Amino acid sequence: MLAQLNDRDWLWIAGEFYLVGFLLGTWSLMRGGRPSGVAMYGLITAGYLMQLTGLYLRGMAVGGCPLGNTFELFQFTAWSATTLYLVIGVTFRTSLLGYFTACLSAVLTLSSLAIPAWDATRRAHIFGGNPWIEFHAALALFSYGVFALLALTAAMLLLRNYSLKHKRLGGWFSFLPSILDLDLISARLLGTGVTLITASLIVGSFYWLQDTASVNHAKLLITIGIWLAYVIALIMRLRGNLISRRFAWTCIALFAVALVSLGPVNSSRPPETTSQRK
Repeated sequence: MLAQLNDRDWLWIAGEFYLVGFLLGTWSLMRGGRPSGVAMYGLITAGYLMQLTGLYLRGMAVGGCPLGNTFELFQFTAWSATTLYLVIGVTFRTSLLGYFTACLSAVLTLSSLAIPAWDATRRAHIFGGNPWIEFHAALALFSYGVFALLALTAAMLLLRNYSLKHKRLGGWFSFLPSILDLDLISARLLGTGVTLITASLIVGSFYWLQDTASVNHAKLLITIGIWLAYVIALIMRLRGNLISRRFAWTCIALFAVALVSLGPVNSSRPPETTSQRK
């Protein structure tokens, strides 16, 4: 039976696991309890494995890393954010980070599945067999996953700031990490994301400088714009010019812009590399 499932089937199952994790966490919070860290981690891990299987099958079908349309870009971003959560979630011991991750992954995974137009056309061999360009693209999208998790911790930082300002320390606010811990997590995630997207641009530049005619200028300008915005935010954060609520709102706004930019990046790909989905 499992052998009959296609890539989208596996991704639907992954989205459902993420959604169950989010709903379970919501139910726990509404009852005044902390979301179960073990149950949340287990559901997210199960969803992650299902999504990994779906992306693997898609990658085999298109002959490379599945980053050829908006649907695949959203799926890869959700997978990247989940990967990072599974690595650092236990380290920071915050079940609410899992709750927010489940919400984000469910939204990105299920919304992209629910919009057929985003997957109406599949592009095969979009990297022309060049492993360095494929590595560059994967690094760039993985950095978006880091920025997604950064946006989640920024949202938690805003909630903690609100609870302290209005002296609402009970209920589910009591399950939030301290403002110092959230600030530390956010700063580290920002540094990690900037490092990854910088490495992506460096890797890509080795190829672009040798074949400037192949450079997609629209895609390059968008990527550099996103990179520059995050670099400026990191510099301002390190200098103490961007802290607390302003820092949190900046991280959320930048990720929203980065997410919206995936559409133009995908549409800027040359149409001759497309093949219609069966």
